[in-house]
Amino acid sequence: MKMQNHVVPPSSQATPQAYFVTIAEEDAGQRIDNFLLRVCKGVPKSHIYRILRSGEVRVNKGRIDQLYRLESGDIVRIPPVRVAEKNNAAVPAAEFTILHEDSQLLVIDKPCGVAVHGGSGVSFGVIEQLRASRPDAKFLELVHRLDRETSGLLMLAKKRSALTNLHEQMRDGLTDKRYLTLVAGDWKNARQHVKLPLHKFTTPDGERRVCVQAGGMESHTVFSLLRKFNEFALLEAELKTGRTHQIRVHLASSGFPIAGDDKYGDFALNRALLKATDKRGALKRMFLHAHQITFTHPESGKQMTLKAPLGDDCQRFLLSLGKPLTTGARPGAAAEKS
Repeated sequence: MKMQNHVVPPSSQATPQAYFVTIAEEDAGQRIDNFLLRVCKGVPKSHIYRILRSGEVRVNKGRIDQLYRLESGDIVRIPPVRVAEKNNAAVPAAEFTILHEDSQLLVIDKPCGVAVHGGSGVSFGVIEQLRASRPDAKFLELVHRLDRETSGLLMLAKKRSALTNLHEQMRDGLTDKRYLTLVAGDWKNARQHVKLPLHKFTTPDGERRVCVQAGGMESHTVFSLLRKFNEFALLEAELKTGRTHQIRVHLASSGFPIAGDDKYGDFALNRALLKATDKRGALKRMFLHAHQITFTHPESGKQMTLKAPLGDDCQRFLLSLGKPLTTGARPGAAAEKS
């Protein structure tokens, strides 16, 4: 299960103050200067290196230099910084479908195509919109992230103690998160383990990508067959590790690209899927949906399982494929066997 860090953009704070980021697995190995340049959008490069040289940036309460490589679990102190004025545009308030809410947690069903936070060419995302719609909320932070193209369960903490507790559960492998995905190809196995090392890199235009590469980070996904069609298979993906784009790259590298994946998928197939045929409907998104999460409630200590139904667009496409050739385990059943 992946643990993700979340950074509060300095421009969103009423009173400038230092803030802290717990480094997730996906950012481990990255140099501190590159990490700061990415998360402090709008801050001049010269200023980033100045606060590094001055010791204002601390890792685990100690000084570091610009060559320090982050490790999972590191706590980074980032001092108050002034961002470019263009990043201070008003954020439209928005609410999303709520799957669960209490004094500790807010769990929503994130739509496909919506970023979870601003950055990388996106002015604002779910977290900024929720904060704008809940101005009286004293604390609201992302517990983890989802790709912009991925829909489904997204957890937010309403108290810092809840955020810390859930991050610890994720780091210790005590949470269980499941995805539904549709792949192209003749999938054979009822249950299949994929263990391929993943390496992160940045394209010339600054986009983060991942590839299978010897020496990369250990990565493990378990796939269970739910339904098999003539040209597609509906799978449930269980993350044993939480790397960037793990499900997408593991499937593509195994010869089973996710339908509609515009980064690692079959681009010719994706273009064809945009239009319906006499054999199937149209699919105009990536078919990847975070449908279930199991965790221990940070206050009550009780185990909870939350589910997000598959969206109507994906449901319609599945129905258009006709009766499945075979039907496997029901979604979530694999968790009961683990």
